[in-house]
Amino acid sequence: MQVVVRDNNVDQALRALKKKLQREGVFREMKLRNYYEKPSEKKARQKAEAVRRARKLARKRAQREGGLPAPSAARPGQPARPSASVTPRN
Repeated sequence: MQVVVRDNNVDQALRALKKKLQREGVFREMKLRNYYEKPSEKKARQKAEAVRRARKLARKRAQREGGLPAPSAARPGQPARPSASVTPRN
């Protein structure tokens, strides 16, 4: 992996390096290797990740085809914040 430092701007080069490492999954790999993972746990984790990826892909595909509405700013299932005009009970 290579990052070019332009105009002695090391901070910008460092940010670019971190972004590349993040994209490659190096940080995630390091975190997983911090402790021993039993083969059965590893298989279960990989299967769960595959299911998550498949669901995400299907959800995105359904949104593109118009089957699902695009995600809104408010999350469903969470109550709306009360407005400032509401007075609290004493």
